[in-house]
Amino acid sequence: MSLHQEILFFPIFPVYVEYEKLRQVAGWVKVDREAVRKGLENSLFSVCAVLNNKAIGCGRVVGDGGIYFYIQDVIVLPEFQGKGIGRYIMDAIMEYLRKHAYDNSFIGLMAAKGVSAFYEKYGF
Repeated sequence: MSLHQEILFFPIFPVYVEYEKLRQVAGWVKVDREAVRKGLENSLFSVCAVLNNKAIGCGRVVGDGGIYFYIQDVIVLPEFQGKGIGRYIMDAIMEYLRKHAYDNSFIGLMAAKGVSAFYEKYGF
């Protein structure tokens, strides 16, 4: 069985502990648990890459659902990077945006250092 057959992609929000681990591994600032809970609940869309019932990657869309959509928190654990998981996450996000964003909606993101080429493939 290949790695991609074992990894499942779900349109779900990561649980706090998994989200915190993903952020920590990415080198991002720790955020208050209540802020994370509220932020995840208020997201428009989220997708998780899951292996053996654990999130190994995620991405989400935040915004007002009409004019503004922002791609946030696209994270893949380092040991799984370079295997196409980020692409699957972005493909799911872009499919959500194709279905829910309007023709003149603003879709934005802020790329971390060194990954802008990845997002250029999606028109950013």
